[in-house]
Amino acid sequence: MSLEVIKQKVENSLKKLRRNDWFLIHADTNERTISHKLAEYLQEEFPYPNWNVDCEYNRHFMDIKKVAVPAKPDVGWDDIEAKTVYPDIIVHRRNSDDANLLVIEVKKSSNQSGHQFDIHKLAAFTKDEYRYRFGLFLILSMNGTFDILVWHSNGEKIDEEQIPLETN
Repeated sequence: MSLEVIKQKVENSLKKLRRNDWFLIHADTNERTISHKLAEYLQEEFPYPNWNVDCEYNRHFMDIKKVAVPAKPDVGWDDIEAKTVYPDIIVHRRNSDDANLLVIEVKKSSNQSGHQFDIHKLAAFTKDEYRYRFGLFLILSMNGTFDILVWHSNGEKIDEEQIPLETN
């Protein structure tokens, strides 16, 4: 599946989220709550049985999922340790490494913490052991301007876009 097709499916899901669950954003609810609803719309775009869409899925087959990331947020890659990770949303086939399509980390624009750690996680997930084809760092606008989508592949940033919010 091409990046352009995946981008369209993600944008469709974001539109459904804002249309159907606007209150979650308006009330500034927890990121996990918003991520869960977004995952539901992604499952519609990436239908089962071809794809599973899971939130905070921490398994690699039967093992706990870990990635090598800097030991502390302000430490470089030369000081790394394996950490247990729970990606916010993944699009994959369970119990397989052959169809790890998309890993998503979600942040609200009102939350400025943890950006670097999430970006390190996306780099790790899109290379090496797990080989997710694409990673997305998604910053959801909480003030009605635009969402920011930062796309990753092979451990590197490959694209960034700002999606203006629809005004109705």
